[in-house]
Amino acid sequence: MTPKTISSSDRVLHQQVLGSRRLSNYFWATVVSLGATGFVLAGLSSYLHKNLLPFADPTQLIFFPQGLVMGLYGTAGILLALYLWMMIFLDVGGGYNEFNKETGFVKIFRWGFPGKNRTIEISSRTEDVQSVRVEIQEGLNPKRALYLRIKGRRDIPLTRVGQPLSLSELENQGAALARFLGVPLEGL
Repeated sequence: MTPKTISSSDRVLHQQVLGSRRLSNYFWATVVSLGATGFVLAGLSSYLHKNLLPFADPTQLIFFPQGLVMGLYGTAGILLALYLWMMIFLDVGGGYNEFNKETGFVKIFRWGFPGKNRTIEISSRTEDVQSVRVEIQEGLNPKRALYLRIKGRRDIPLTRVGQPLSLSELENQGAALARFLGVPLEGL
């Protein structure tokens, strides 16, 4: 969940979930793209004996093995950059949570990886919601997330993957959602 909570009325709660289109992903995709392009150009420069880089002179490199290895590293980097840009373009993990008292349904929607299961959509009746669960794990890899506990199903994650929410934000969002659905808040 993000601060982009849109409530059209007291009966509908719509929350946008940020996926791969985060600022950090744009930054790393750009850095990897530039670095990989530099490595490929350095490898090509050593092969062609023509300087293709304005800030260095890789023509002094011997093609075998240095130029070849730099070209291979650059190729691997370009493949990684393509993967990162595709994840950003497809917005993997992005979607929304909708809690609708008018229709009596909860709808969780996420974009997934390309293929036959590209869209992930979970729908359930609001009366089947048992609670909102908060999970907090501290340490080297902290995890702070909200889950929706529904009868006969596994717990459904409601928060974005990646950057953990602050404790106060997590507590406020969990309490607001539990209050809206009229269910208990577990885990605090």
